[in-house]
Amino acid sequence: MANIVAVKKILKKHGIPLVIDCCRFAENAYFIKEFEPGYGGKTLTQIAQEMFALADGAVMSAKKDGLANIGGFFACNSDVWAEDFRNLLILTEGFPTYGGLAGRDLEVIAVGLKEALEYDYQHYRHATVEYMASRLIKRGIPIVRPAGGHAVFLDAAGFCSHLRAMDYPGIGLVNALYLEGGVRAVELGSVMFGRVDAATGKEIPAPRELVRLAFPRRVYTQSHFEYVIEVLDAIWKLREQIPGYRITRQAPFLRHFTAHFASSGLKTSRRRGKR
Repeated sequence: MANIVAVKKILKKHGIPLVIDCCRFAENAYFIKEFEPGYGGKTLTQIAQEMFALADGAVMSAKKDGLANIGGFFACNSDVWAEDFRNLLILTEGFPTYGGLAGRDLEVIAVGLKEALEYDYQHYRHATVEYMASRLIKRGIPIVRPAGGHAVFLDAAGFCSHLRAMDYPGIGLVNALYLEGGVRAVELGSVMFGRVDAATGKEIPAPRELVRLAFPRRVYTQSHFEYVIEVLDAIWKLREQIPGYRITRQAPFLRHFTAHFASSGLKTSRRRGKR
Protein backbone atom coordinates (compact mmCIF):
# COMPACT_ATOMS: atom_id res chain seq x y z
CA MET A 1 0.00 0.00 0.00
CA ALA A 2 2.91 2.35 0.72
CA ASN A 3 4.04 1.90 -2.89
CA ILE A 4 0.61 2.83 -4.22
CA VAL A 5 0.47 5.90 -1.99
CA ALA A 6 3.94 7.00 -3.13
CA VAL A 7 3.10 6.53 -6.81
CA LYS A 8 -0.20 8.39 -6.38
CA LYS A 9 1.65 11.32 -4.79
CA ILE A 10 4.07 11.60 -7.71
CA LEU A 11 1.34 11.31 -10.35
CA LYS A 12 -0.88 13.85 -8.63
CA LYS A 13 1.99 16.34 -8.60
CA HIS A 14 2.26 16.08 -12.39
CA GLY A 15 -1.47 15.86 -13.10
CA ILE A 16 -1.30 12.24 -14.28
CA PRO A 17 -4.19 9.89 -13.42
CA LEU A 18 -3.53 6.61 -11.64
CA VAL A 19 -5.15 3.67 -13.46
CA ILE A 20 -4.70 0.27 -11.82
CA ASP A 21 -4.64 -3.07 -13.63
CA CYS A 22 -6.53 -4.84 -10.86
CA CYS A 23 -6.83 -8.40 -12.17
CA ARG A 24 -4.93 -9.61 -9.06
CA PHE A 25 -6.31 -7.06 -6.59
CA ALA A 26 -7.39 -9.65 -4.03
CA GLU A 27 -4.05 -11.43 -4.16
CA ASN A 28 -2.26 -8.13 -3.56
CA ALA A 29 -4.63 -7.33 -0.71
CA TYR A 30 -3.65 -10.66 0.86
CA PHE A 31 0.07 -9.86 0.56
CA ILE A 32 -0.51 -6.43 2.13
CA LYS A 33 -2.38 -8.01 5.03
CA GLU A 34 0.29 -10.65 5.60
CA PHE A 35 3.44 -8.59 5.19
CA GLU A 36 2.83 -4.84 5.45
CA PRO A 37 2.91 -3.31 8.94
CA GLY A 38 -0.39 -1.90 10.13
CA TYR A 39 -2.64 -4.04 7.94
CA GLY A 40 -2.70 -7.36 9.79
CA GLY A 41 -5.95 -6.47 11.57
CA LYS A 42 -7.79 -5.32 8.46
CA THR A 43 -9.97 -7.46 6.22
CA LEU A 44 -9.06 -7.99 2.59
CA THR A 45 -12.15 -6.00 1.63
CA GLN A 46 -11.03 -3.02 3.72
CA ILE A 47 -7.56 -3.17 2.14
CA ALA A 48 -9.03 -3.36 -1.36
CA GLN A 49 -11.28 -0.37 -0.66
CA GLU A 50 -8.28 1.65 0.49
CA MET A 51 -6.38 0.60 -2.60
CA PHE A 52 -9.11 1.60 -5.06
CA ALA A 53 -9.76 4.90 -3.26
CA LEU A 54 -6.30 5.98 -4.43
CA ALA A 55 -7.05 5.20 -8.09
CA ASP A 56 -8.64 7.37 -10.75
CA GLY A 57 -9.54 4.32 -12.80
CA ALA A 58 -9.15 0.55 -12.95
CA VAL A 59 -9.18 -2.14 -15.63
CA MET A 60 -10.05 -5.70 -14.72
CA SER A 61 -9.74 -9.08 -16.37
CA ALA A 62 -12.35 -10.97 -14.38
CA LYS A 63 -10.80 -14.33 -15.30
CA LYS A 64 -8.33 -13.80 -12.48
CA ASP A 65 -9.56 -12.43 -9.16
CA GLY A 66 -13.08 -12.12 -10.54
CA LEU A 67 -13.25 -15.95 -10.53
CA ALA A 68 -15.13 -15.86 -13.86
CA ASN A 69 -14.59 -17.67 -17.14
CA ILE A 70 -14.97 -14.56 -19.28
CA GLY A 71 -15.37 -10.82 -19.04
CA GLY A 72 -14.00 -7.81 -17.23
CA PHE A 73 -14.67 -4.14 -16.72
CA PHE A 74 -13.35 -0.60 -16.74
CA ALA A 75 -14.20 1.63 -13.79
CA CYS A 76 -13.36 5.28 -13.20
CA ASN A 77 -14.27 8.35 -11.14
CA SER A 78 -14.53 10.68 -14.15
CA ASP A 79 -17.90 11.34 -15.77
CA VAL A 80 -16.10 12.44 -18.96
CA TRP A 81 -14.14 9.20 -19.20
CA ALA A 82 -17.24 7.16 -18.41
CA GLU A 83 -19.25 8.80 -21.19
CA ASP A 84 -16.51 8.17 -23.76
CA PHE A 85 -16.15 4.54 -22.76
CA ARG A 86 -19.90 3.94 -22.70
CA ASN A 87 -20.15 5.23 -26.26
CA LEU A 88 -17.25 3.07 -27.39
CA LEU A 89 -18.71 0.06 -25.59
CA ILE A 90 -21.97 0.31 -27.53
CA LEU A 91 -20.02 0.30 -30.81
CA THR A 92 -17.76 -2.63 -29.96
CA GLU A 93 -19.31 -4.90 -27.32
CA GLY A 94 -22.87 -4.09 -26.37
CA PHE A 95 -25.08 -1.83 -24.27
CA PRO A 96 -23.61 -0.71 -20.89
CA THR A 97 -26.09 -2.85 -18.96
CA TYR A 98 -24.41 -6.05 -20.17
CA GLY A 99 -21.26 -5.12 -22.13
CA GLY A 100 -21.46 -8.10 -24.43
CA LEU A 101 -21.74 -10.60 -21.57
CA ALA A 102 -24.53 -13.00 -20.72
CA GLY A 103 -26.49 -12.37 -17.54
CA ARG A 104 -24.97 -15.46 -15.98
CA ASP A 105 -21.46 -14.13 -16.57
CA LEU A 106 -22.35 -10.83 -14.92
CA GLU A 107 -23.67 -12.70 -11.89
CA VAL A 108 -20.52 -14.83 -11.68
CA ILE A 109 -18.33 -11.72 -11.67
CA ALA A 110 -20.49 -10.01 -9.03
CA VAL A 111 -20.14 -13.00 -6.71
CA GLY A 112 -16.53 -13.79 -7.65
CA LEU A 113 -15.22 -10.34 -6.74
CA LYS A 114 -16.47 -10.88 -3.19
CA GLU A 115 -15.39 -14.50 -2.88
CA ALA A 116 -11.85 -13.62 -4.01
CA LEU A 117 -11.60 -11.36 -0.94
CA GLU A 118 -12.35 -14.17 1.50
CA TYR A 119 -9.25 -14.72 3.60
CA ASP A 120 -9.55 -18.51 3.74
CA TYR A 121 -9.69 -18.73 -0.05
CA GLN A 122 -6.56 -16.60 -0.50
CA HIS A 123 -4.75 -18.50 2.25
CA TYR A 124 -5.50 -21.78 0.49
CA ARG A 125 -4.32 -20.41 -2.88
CA HIS A 126 -1.02 -19.19 -1.48
CA ALA A 127 -0.43 -22.39 0.47
CA THR A 128 -0.85 -24.35 -2.77
CA VAL A 129 1.76 -22.24 -4.56
CA GLU A 130 4.13 -22.55 -1.61
CA TYR A 131 3.68 -26.33 -1.64
CA MET A 132 4.69 -26.70 -5.29
CA ALA A 133 7.52 -24.19 -4.98
CA SER A 134 9.03 -26.00 -2.00
CA ARG A 135 8.92 -29.35 -3.82
CA LEU A 136 10.64 -27.93 -6.91
CA ILE A 137 13.31 -26.19 -4.82
CA LYS A 138 14.00 -29.47 -3.04
CA ARG A 139 14.67 -31.08 -6.42
CA GLY A 140 17.02 -28.30 -7.46
CA ILE A 141 14.70 -27.03 -10.20
CA PRO A 142 15.34 -23.28 -10.64
CA ILE A 143 12.36 -21.02 -9.96
CA VAL A 144 11.81 -17.37 -9.10
CA ARG A 145 12.02 -17.02 -5.33
CA PRO A 146 10.04 -16.30 -3.30
CA ALA A 147 7.07 -17.78 -5.14
CA GLY A 148 4.15 -15.50 -6.00
CA GLY A 149 0.49 -15.82 -5.13
CA HIS A 150 -1.07 -17.25 -8.29
CA ALA A 151 1.78 -19.02 -10.07
CA VAL A 152 5.19 -20.64 -9.90
CA PHE A 153 7.64 -19.06 -12.33
CA LEU A 154 10.29 -21.42 -13.68
CA ASP A 155 13.69 -19.92 -14.47
CA ALA A 156 13.94 -21.12 -18.08
CA ALA A 157 17.44 -19.71 -18.54
CA GLY A 158 18.65 -21.68 -15.52
CA PHE A 159 16.65 -24.75 -16.50
CA CYS A 160 18.07 -24.72 -20.04
CA SER A 161 21.52 -23.36 -19.25
CA HIS A 162 22.87 -24.89 -22.48
CA LEU A 163 20.74 -22.47 -24.54
CA ARG A 164 21.23 -18.78 -25.32
CA ALA A 165 18.48 -16.21 -24.85
CA MET A 166 17.95 -16.05 -28.62
CA ASP A 167 17.40 -19.81 -28.63
CA TYR A 168 14.20 -18.98 -26.71
CA PRO A 169 14.65 -21.38 -23.78
CA GLY A 170 11.19 -20.50 -22.46
CA ILE A 171 9.59 -21.86 -25.62
CA GLY A 172 11.72 -24.97 -25.36
CA LEU A 173 10.61 -25.57 -21.79
CA VAL A 174 6.94 -24.85 -22.56
CA ASN A 175 7.01 -27.36 -25.41
CA ALA A 176 8.84 -29.95 -23.31
CA LEU A 177 6.19 -29.68 -20.59
CA TYR A 178 3.41 -30.26 -23.08
CA LEU A 179 5.13 -33.12 -24.93
CA GLU A 180 6.20 -34.87 -21.75
CA GLY A 181 3.01 -34.60 -19.75
CA GLY A 182 0.33 -32.54 -21.46
CA VAL A 183 0.99 -29.63 -19.09
CA ARG A 184 0.20 -26.18 -20.50
CA ALA A 185 2.35 -23.20 -19.51
CA VAL A 186 3.33 -19.82 -20.98
CA GLU A 187 6.66 -18.25 -21.93
CA LEU A 188 7.51 -14.92 -20.31
CA GLY A 189 10.85 -14.21 -21.89
CA SER A 190 12.39 -12.94 -25.10
CA VAL A 191 9.48 -14.03 -27.28
CA MET A 192 7.03 -11.95 -25.26
CA PHE A 193 9.32 -9.15 -24.07
CA GLY A 194 12.24 -9.08 -26.51
CA ARG A 195 12.59 -5.94 -28.62
CA VAL A 196 14.41 -4.80 -31.73
CA ASP A 197 17.09 -2.12 -31.43
CA ALA A 198 16.08 0.76 -33.71
CA ALA A 199 19.69 1.64 -34.56
CA THR A 200 21.10 -1.81 -35.35
CA GLY A 201 17.98 -3.80 -36.19
CA LYS A 202 19.17 -6.56 -33.85
CA GLU A 203 16.86 -8.20 -31.35
CA ILE A 204 17.56 -7.44 -27.70
CA PRO A 205 16.59 -10.29 -25.35
CA ALA A 206 14.39 -9.83 -22.31
CA PRO A 207 16.04 -9.38 -18.88
CA ARG A 208 14.80 -12.80 -17.77
CA GLU A 209 13.67 -16.00 -19.44
CA LEU A 210 10.73 -17.36 -17.47
CA VAL A 211 7.92 -19.88 -17.81
CA ARG A 212 4.74 -19.28 -15.82
CA LEU A 213 2.75 -22.10 -14.28
CA ALA A 214 -0.43 -20.22 -13.37
CA PHE A 215 -2.87 -22.01 -11.06
CA PRO A 216 -6.55 -21.93 -12.09
CA ARG A 217 -8.85 -21.39 -9.14
CA ARG A 218 -10.69 -24.35 -7.60
CA VAL A 219 -9.65 -26.76 -10.35
CA TYR A 220 -6.66 -28.86 -9.37
CA THR A 221 -6.42 -31.49 -6.66
CA GLN A 222 -3.34 -32.60 -4.75
CA SER A 223 -2.76 -35.37 -7.27
CA HIS A 224 -2.67 -32.84 -10.12
CA PHE A 225 0.11 -30.88 -8.47
CA GLU A 226 2.04 -34.05 -7.72
CA TYR A 227 1.72 -34.98 -11.39
CA VAL A 228 3.08 -31.63 -12.57
CA ILE A 229 6.02 -31.97 -10.16
CA GLU A 230 6.67 -35.47 -11.52
CA VAL A 231 6.64 -34.20 -15.11
CA LEU A 232 9.02 -31.36 -14.29
CA ASP A 233 11.33 -33.76 -12.50
CA ALA A 234 11.48 -35.99 -15.59
CA ILE A 235 12.24 -33.01 -17.87
CA TRP A 236 14.85 -31.67 -15.46
CA LYS A 237 16.79 -34.92 -15.71
CA LEU A 238 16.78 -34.67 -19.53
CA ARG A 239 17.03 -30.88 -19.75
CA GLU A 240 20.08 -30.84 -22.04
CA GLN A 241 17.96 -32.50 -24.72
CA ILE A 242 15.66 -29.47 -24.93
CA PRO A 243 16.57 -27.78 -28.24
CA GLY A 244 16.78 -24.16 -29.19
CA TYR A 245 14.04 -22.58 -31.29
CA ARG A 246 13.85 -19.87 -33.93
CA ILE A 247 10.87 -17.83 -35.06
CA THR A 248 9.70 -18.61 -38.59
CA ARG A 249 6.64 -16.36 -38.64
CA GLN A 250 5.52 -13.53 -36.40
CA ALA A 251 2.97 -10.74 -36.24
CA PRO A 252 4.14 -7.10 -36.03
CA PHE A 253 2.43 -6.75 -32.64
CA LEU A 254 1.94 -9.18 -29.74
CA ARG A 255 3.86 -11.86 -31.59
CA HIS A 256 3.83 -14.27 -28.65
CA PHE A 257 0.18 -15.11 -29.29
CA THR A 258 0.58 -16.42 -32.84
CA ALA A 259 4.29 -16.83 -33.64
CA HIS A 260 5.48 -19.98 -35.43
CA PHE A 261 8.70 -21.75 -34.46
CA ALA A 262 11.11 -24.35 -35.80
CA SER A 263 13.37 -26.54 -33.65
CA SER A 264 16.00 -29.20 -34.00
CA GLY A 265 13.77 -31.87 -32.44
CA LEU A 266 13.02 -33.01 -28.89
CA LYS A 267 13.41 -36.34 -27.15
CA THR A 268 11.17 -37.21 -24.21
CA SER A 269 10.36 -40.29 -22.16
CA ARG A 270 6.92 -40.36 -23.82
CA ARG A 271 4.97 -40.03 -20.60
CA ARG A 272 1.88 -39.70 -22.78
CA GLY A 273 1.81 -43.47 -23.05
CA LYS A 274 1.91 -43.85 -19.28
CA ARG A 275 -0.93 -41.51 -18.38
